[in-house]
Amino acid sequence: MTTYCTDRAVSLWSTLCTPKEGPAAMRIEISIVQQPLSVCVPRNYPVTLSVQAIGTGSLRYQWFDGRQEEVEHGTERKLDICLQKSEKYICRVSDQYCNFVFTEWVKVKVLNSPVGVPPAWRGQPYIIVQPTVCQPVQHGSTFTLKCSAIGIPSPYYQWYHNGHPLPKENKETFEIKQVKAESAGSYLCSVSNVLGERWSDAAEVEIAAPDKIPAPTLTATDKVALLIGNLNYSHHPRLMAPTMDVHELASLLQQLGFRVVSLLDLTLQEMNSAIDSFLQLLDRGVYAVFYYAGHGYEHLGRNYLVAIDAPRPYRTEHCVCVQRVMWSMQERRAQLNIILLDTCRKWYKQTGAASDINPLAPLGNTVYGYATTEDAEAFEVQDGGKSTGIFTKYLNKHILQPKKVTHILEQVSEDLGKDPLVCGRQVVEIKYTLKEPRSLTDPVGTAGHTIELNLRDACWKQANVMPGQKLLDFPCGAKVELSFSALFSNVLLAFGTVKNTGPIAQDCTVELRSDPTMEDIFSGTDSSDEMQSLLLSKADYPDCCLRLCCLQRLKRSLVIKIKLSYTHRDRNVRLTEYREVDIDRPLIASCRFSQRKPLDRRRESAQPKRGHDSDIRRPSHRLAHPARPSTRKAENICQISSNTTSACTNEPEENDENDPQEFT
Repeated sequence: MTTYCTDRAVSLWSTLCTPKEGPAAMRIEISIVQQPLSVCVPRNYPVTLSVQAIGTGSLRYQWFDGRQEEVEHGTERKLDICLQKSEKYICRVSDQYCNFVFTEWVKVKVLNSPVGVPPAWRGQPYIIVQPTVCQPVQHGSTFTLKCSAIGIPSPYYQWYHNGHPLPKENKETFEIKQVKAESAGSYLCSVSNVLGERWSDAAEVEIAAPDKIPAPTLTATDKVALLIGNLNYSHHPRLMAPTMDVHELASLLQQLGFRVVSLLDLTLQEMNSAIDSFLQLLDRGVYAVFYYAGHGYEHLGRNYLVAIDAPRPYRTEHCVCVQRVMWSMQERRAQLNIILLDTCRKWYKQTGAASDINPLAPLGNTVYGYATTEDAEAFEVQDGGKSTGIFTKYLNKHILQPKKVTHILEQVSEDLGKDPLVCGRQVVEIKYTLKEPRSLTDPVGTAGHTIELNLRDACWKQANVMPGQKLLDFPCGAKVELSFSALFSNVLLAFGTVKNTGPIAQDCTVELRSDPTMEDIFSGTDSSDEMQSLLLSKADYPDCCLRLCCLQRLKRSLVIKIKLSYTHRDRNVRLTEYREVDIDRPLIASCRFSQRKPLDRRRESAQPKRGHDSDIRRPSHRLAHPARPSTRKAENICQISSNTTSACTNEPEENDENDPQEFT
């Protein structure tokens, strides 16, 4: 018969055995009459392996484990063991003439039984792991069923599908690769040995329909947003809502993982510079959001954003063309391009040439969200004591939801349509070519894009430098803390706080000034109490606050001058001391917008179609700063006076004579 042995066991036996003489005719070849049987038992369950053989004279036995090592006390026909883990065994049977044979390998499989073993169990098949399916199986995927049972001897498995045995499926685990529709149905397993047969519970497998198959997770390589709010116009009505709207929207976008650049009150040259820098942060895989709140209009299918320095009346060359911005965003191959406009689209003069722009490429990644429809106005309202653009109000309500971008805008449209303040006057319009269900909540995945990400990080940090907190010592012994906080990307708050009056000073007061003096765009008489609380919420009860606005116009280092006034304890006289701190060019000032050459929009609009690089410049500096922007803009519209000359008949103006009183 065939013998199963190992080189080590044979070598060991050859060394120890010395052949003995005897009549060959009297010898009987060793023969295994009964092989040991493989078993499957619970942990720590006592098991006896046995072998039965015939041969000449007294036979000797030696059991070996799977490592080919002799088993201690394993010199009998029967081997009693109690195992913690599975093991293999083989037995060598020899006679006094140094003849030997090996049994077949047997396996003692040990399972951890979560259900326990019946007290009367004697080796019949007993299933301890039933096959289960937790959810519908996706078409084309792989699914696995498992049925585990204990038994002495080890049980035999046979899988069935809808009552029919499956050929060659005789293991504990049953697997189907590339699931098809016909893979659905009932699966069960028969488990048997010489002591009996048991059937598993049926596993009902449902194959998910194609429309139920979850889409793969969509990711962005980065998320960047530029938010612009124009409110203090030189020649047009002042707006109230853009400040709070930009601030709130920026905070929400930051929660979604966006790098947010928020800017207030930009001239035409500054708007172009900001957009150019924003474009430099875009690349393949990036989600890009451009938001504008302020005066605007639409003419011949083109939308125009009015800069704060636009003359009265203004022409297209005094404004930024939205379609030109989207065309440039597409050219940067961003993964998702979103433009949100909280501005009017009303045009009163029906003549005049529109900007000449190349058509958008059919990339299926653009979304426009308009606060209102064509030739209509957008309104801002007083909501709970604050001014807000009604479009941005509902946008902020829904923007954090993990839904497709267009579905978010549809919810905004539905809510705005139910608002009694603007019912029949303002309706949201959505235009898009989105071919994938992309959402603003999609995660950022940088795998394979680390070089581009590092470049964006470097540019981002350059324009995001915040002055550090400083503790200043004055000659009188008083200590004043100078700290800073960014309210927007171009608005910095400086706080002065007396930390220690020293031994001779009392009744200390602090004043802050800047050199050069920066404009305070929030100092108007119509600034709301809520805005004032917003400006002061960035520090814990400072002694004074200095608002440094329009940092994009800073042409040199900014110096903060600290004036400390106090009463001398001994002399009882009022004295003053000064300190200065140079904070260089903070935040967006490092982009040096003021040094960039303005674009000649007149020449642009007069020339025929041409390449994108001639339409929008791309300076080397990049805009970057996760500030606290606000969103939407409301339209207070003023009409061109009746004595406007004929030369101005093609120039649009916004008109508010029909605005309802509740929107003022």
